[in-house]
Amino acid sequence: MGARRKFKKTKDHSPTEMANPAAAKIDRASALEIARIINREDQKVALAVRSQLKAIARAIELAYDSLASGGRLFYVGAGTSGRLGILDAVECPPTFGISPKKVQGILAGGKAALWQSVEGAEDDFPAGKQAIQRAKICSLDFVCGISASGKTPFVRAALAEARKRKARCLLISCHPSPQIAPRGSVVINPVVGPEVIAGSTRMKAGTATKMILNMISTGAMILLGKVHGNLMVDVNPVSAKLKARAIRIIKTVVGCSRPQAQQLWQASGKRAKVAIVMGANRCSAREAEKLLWQKKGVLRELV
Repeated sequence: MGARRKFKKTKDHSPTEMANPAAAKIDRASALEIARIINREDQKVALAVRSQLKAIARAIELAYDSLASGGRLFYVGAGTSGRLGILDAVECPPTFGISPKKVQGILAGGKAALWQSVEGAEDDFPAGKQAIQRAKICSLDFVCGISASGKTPFVRAALAEARKRKARCLLISCHPSPQIAPRGSVVINPVVGPEVIAGSTRMKAGTATKMILNMISTGAMILLGKVHGNLMVDVNPVSAKLKARAIRIIKTVVGCSRPQAQQLWQASGKRAKVAIVMGANRCSAREAEKLLWQKKGVLRELV
């Protein structure tokens, strides 16, 4: 056995950059022990996120306010952080039937950075400002900056420009004292501690970010009435699986047979929510649309 190695804190003392004592010998571990070490560390993530529930609830409210008033939700980040934002954004249209323009991701380095690292993109301060300008961010919009380290220049510039344009702003970071949150912004900062592989924020920091983004977008969509009970009644049937789900949802909510649900589905123009109102109120698609408009898309008082 070689001499035991000593690890020191990095100069910036960022928690995600520090060496994790629990994983100090991971390079000598078996496959099973590697899995155990990573799993033990991952268990800390949910607790770190739980400590931020009040701030997450505020972010849900801000996202809802923006979307309900005609604004948009933007996720801005570099590397893993930016890719996670895009992942959450692209899942919203098929799940909740919302326009792709309403929830968008901005990634440092552009589309090319989705597939490979773009050198220096996260440090490009002017590009962060320009990205917000190109998106024509305004006071109705909600801009969520994502930076595990809490200091990414691209995100700093984007948030500063968004704040200048009076947009609602949020920072998600895994640093206890992030440097880049503009004054008046909401900050969500679950401190997940050192990564299993020092500095690899695609691990615990990435998991925490994914959990938080799930909460924000899903919470906002629930408040917008795109969920009834726990069913995605605004599902966009872009595949056979989602079509089957939509028909199953109609059947469940209306309390009808599958053939009846299929008939409602066709008569509604393949819109589950409209079909549900039609079935529950025995009305035409046009009448169902009018009822939904009156209730701002919320099914609760119509079924």
